[in-house]
Amino acid sequence: MPRAQNIPAIRIEGLSKKYFIGKTGRRRDTFREMLMSALSATIRKFNGYRSGPGEEREFWALKGINLEVQPGEVIGVIGRNGAGKSTLLKIVSRITAPTTGRIEIRGRVSSLLEVGTGFHPELTGRENIFLNGAILGMSRQEVRSKFDQIVAFAEVEEFLDTPVKRYSSGMYVRLAFAVAAHLESEILLVDEVLAVGDFEFQKRCLGKMSEVAKRGRTVLFVSHNMVAVRNLCSRAILLQSGKIIEAGSADSIISRYISEQAAKQGAVVDLPPSHDKAVIGQAICLCFYDQAHRPTSYVRIRDSWFISLKFEILKPLSNVVAAVGISTIESVPVITYWSREKDLEPGTYRVEFECNVPLRSNDLTFAVGLSRNGATFYYENNIGRISISEVATSDQPFRSSGSTLLWSTQSSEIQRV
Repeated sequence: MPRAQNIPAIRIEGLSKKYFIGKTGRRRDTFREMLMSALSATIRKFNGYRSGPGEEREFWALKGINLEVQPGEVIGVIGRNGAGKSTLLKIVSRITAPTTGRIEIRGRVSSLLEVGTGFHPELTGRENIFLNGAILGMSRQEVRSKFDQIVAFAEVEEFLDTPVKRYSSGMYVRLAFAVAAHLESEILLVDEVLAVGDFEFQKRCLGKMSEVAKRGRTVLFVSHNMVAVRNLCSRAILLQSGKIIEAGSADSIISRYISEQAAKQGAVVDLPPSHDKAVIGQAICLCFYDQAHRPTSYVRIRDSWFISLKFEILKPLSNVVAAVGISTIESVPVITYWSREKDLEPGTYRVEFECNVPLRSNDLTFAVGLSRNGATFYYENNIGRISISEVATSDQPFRSSGSTLLWSTQSSEIQRV
């Protein structure tokens, strides 16, 4: 039966979400975290302790969100880390409840949020496919008719009868996306699916989402990949500090976001410390220098410049590699620099890379990674900004328009500070 015209697939009115943040800076969201917090407060009260000032504070992840999404619309949701994008999708997918406001959803919802959401870890891939179909109200026969397509897209046939808790993150996301995209739901929610997986998988995801949109399904798409948002979405919303500051055409919203982010660039980017007690190392800051080794966030075309990464190691580690990846502000990868492997004792270290990538006028953003023995233990992306200016006396040099790395280098040594 066709859906009535002019009735939104999603209607959000006055939606707000409040969290409580403790000393560690971690917000309580899940039932387990809220239960443990309540138990801890009860124990403190029983023992005569009182919460000190500043021990816990309120944090509004979303504040006064109003939004209507029509059936068949593909809406991009963009904004900086912490703007409230993932919280919004969690509420729409009913993973968490709003603090105030209301939301109306017309149609079945399938979602691909962070790795770990939507699958039961003890069940096999095969069992999770049928479980997700049942949750959507599909019959076993309906799921079976889509089963081969899901398996072919995910490329996990060999592991179908293995519990998904043993899957790699890449296998998990491939299967989760295949299930969300192929099963018959009217609304599809996708949060940063392009942040995981290889380039070929990302291409297939974009192609599938484009196909899904053409078939009339409603899509909310969260991503830092501005090229993907522009190609997929007719409309976009820009979130900032939990509020929608503008909604409009994807092109206009992306242009505003890019220009605002470029205006906030600086020569030194301090990275927030981790509060995880299990952390073994983390980046401290990223610095940019011109040819004369002066701090800068503005580089002239054809001039080489330098990237300095400062990081700390908290326990003895072998074969440590520090890496800095460079992308355009529209998320097109340009180059990744790698240090040579080195065994490190606890302490503070620094590695510097010389960048002489020939680019036209552009804005660049960065990702930082630390690994040991080939396994990444720290990663942060979409940090820092550098502008390449148009000021040049010679012919305009080559500009990368592809989406794979131009090259990488392993010529830099890690030095102790």
